Amino acid sequence: MSARTRTRPHPAPRGGVDIRLPWWALALPALAFVTLLTLILHPADAQAATGEPALSLILERAHQLIAR
Repeated sequence: MSARTRTRPHPAPRGGVDIRLPWWALALPALAFVTLLTLILHPADAQAATGEPALSLILERAHQLIAR
């Protein structure tokens, strides 16, 4: 019969927190920021959507399905 062994928890790291982020965790927010900044600086380049918004079409269709 084998003796019971207890595992010891690893001691808490001392000093600063060591967090490693993937490259896209910084690249995507930076890209979004640059894109929005470009739209703000050049509003003539931004084009408004024509027609009804997709959300209103979806809600109207859901209402028609529920009403039946």
